[in-house]
Amino acid sequence: MRVLVIGLGSMGKRRVRNLLANGVKNVIGFDTRPDRRAEASSNYSIKVADSLEAAWDAKPDAAVISLPPHLHVEAEMDSATRSVPFFVEAGVLLDGMDELIERVEHKRVIAMASCTMRYFPGPRLIKRVAADGSLGKPLVWQYQSGQYLPDWHPWEPISDYYVSRRDTGGCREIVPFELTWLVDVFGNVEAIQGSHSKVSSLDADIDDLYTAEIIHDTGVRGQLMVDVISRPPVRGFRLTCDEGTLEWDGIANTARTSRLGGEWKNEELQTGHAQKGYINPEEPYIAEIADFLSAVRGERPPANTLREDREILRALVALETTAAQ
Repeated sequence: MRVLVIGLGSMGKRRVRNLLANGVKNVIGFDTRPDRRAEASSNYSIKVADSLEAAWDAKPDAAVISLPPHLHVEAEMDSATRSVPFFVEAGVLLDGMDELIERVEHKRVIAMASCTMRYFPGPRLIKRVAADGSLGKPLVWQYQSGQYLPDWHPWEPISDYYVSRRDTGGCREIVPFELTWLVDVFGNVEAIQGSHSKVSSLDADIDDLYTAEIIHDTGVRGQLMVDVISRPPVRGFRLTCDEGTLEWDGIANTARTSRLGGEWKNEELQTGHAQKGYINPEEPYIAEIADFLSAVRGERPPANTLREDREILRALVALETTAAQ
């Protein structure tokens, strides 16, 4: 299989590694920046193209779109028009999604939106416990996801990339990033309301704190807080069921459960390995790309469709709409 990676920044380079880890030997990379093309070619021994048209001329069997969120739809439309299956990084903008989905479905193109958190051991454990009834019926969850924004790319100021834009701000982006796995576990968002604001002195015109009250269509209720000001980072989750409680610490990679008020049972989760300069381990991203490649081969449906992704983005917009009232 020949796969084109569009965008060779932090995530694009990660996706190159993911493809190589999945045995894809023919990877073509494109980025508008010559330094990124040179780095990818040198570090990963892949072919690079100095124009997007030249990259498409290589006739890829699939594409991975790792561009800033405001450039996603244009690249997705291009790939769909060419009838090339594509994977796209987590999005944050609804504009153009309706037309994109219509194009994808008309052309019958395989398209998968990123849902990386579903592949992390914590959410997988939570999904299993919520489904198997070992702690009874899920009732309520609370979750804080926070990480200081300048720590995302310590090698460059936040003003140099999309996280400082108001429409694609780092905090705004993480809300759907987290909702994607929460909906997979607890059901679609039936109702949502919350707030968003800037509470820090970050040098960017973005909201750095989002809070949400959520009701899932299963009746489960949740409280979500996302921020880009936490130092050190935090990913703390608590699920209350009618026969017990589960807690997950996504930073320490630990979980514990208590049934009917009994003693806590601790569990160490797999940590994986992080590439130098990256915070999160490679393994969930490798597994995600493996599922995309399986979908391209016709072995399974996409793990997260564009229609599913659109519903998550609609929930984000609904949250912001209630906050504005």
